[in-house]
Amino acid sequence: MGASAAYVTFADPDKLDDEKGLAVAAWAEVGITGHIVRWDDPEVDWAAFDAVVVRTTWDYVTRRAEFLDWARHVESVTRLLNPAAVLERNTDKVYLRDLKAPIIPTSWVAPGEAANLPVLDEYVVKPSISAGARDTIRTADREQAEEHAAKLAANGRTAMIQPYLDMVEGEGETSMLYFGGRFSHAVRRSPMLTESATKPGQGDGHGEFRTPDPDQFALAEQVLGEFPELLCARVDLVRLADGSPALIEIELTEPYLFLHYAPDAAANLANALAKVI
Repeated sequence: MGASAAYVTFADPDKLDDEKGLAVAAWAEVGITGHIVRWDDPEVDWAAFDAVVVRTTWDYVTRRAEFLDWARHVESVTRLLNPAAVLERNTDKVYLRDLKAPIIPTSWVAPGEAANLPVLDEYVVKPSISAGARDTIRTADREQAEEHAAKLAANGRTAMIQPYLDMVEGEGETSMLYFGGRFSHAVRRSPMLTESATKPGQGDGHGEFRTPDPDQFALAEQVLGEFPELLCARVDLVRLADGSPALIEIELTEPYLFLHYAPDAAANLANALAKVI
């Protein structure tokens, strides 16, 4: 009898998730029967799966406590990938403060703190718990940036304030995909905070194949070394004004994997899952 794994998504998978079919078909090639299920479906018997793979749970942002309770429950009855402790850490970007790897220069405004922002040419202000540029603004107006940061903090959310980097529109963001700790492929992602990005999250799933440079590989592997063993990881990088690479974030919860962008990408994911199971 072959193995069985859950591909975990959310309540509206057909609208956004164009990777599920490709992933599950690749799983079948290595003897794993995939089942596409919602994380919040009360009828699912999670213990029936050899592994539960968190994939496109894109509604967790407004239900984070419920989502993490679900993750801990699943982990108590079967193998959860990525593990619950990783999901808890990764779903709040305050984890960036604890990393040894270089990140985009960031100021933080926690609930109860005053929003006293540095002087920048242009600001990006966003909550630490967010996805797809939700509740994120880009502005050259320092007062507007402070008001947005203060509003987030007043609502009990930690605000992140970063400089807008022109390199995002030039060289672009580089997303490096790792499955089972091994590099699979990389893409240049389309920017989400430009005039052409007409809605939050438009850059997700859009990009072009890219071969990373040696310094980008070195940074990605440094970042991955700060986390336990993972099934899926997407390391998002950008170059600073001096040309050095810096981490935007490491997506370990529900990253879009760009499986269509490399011929072996889906197989790489399936092989990594097979090794774990």
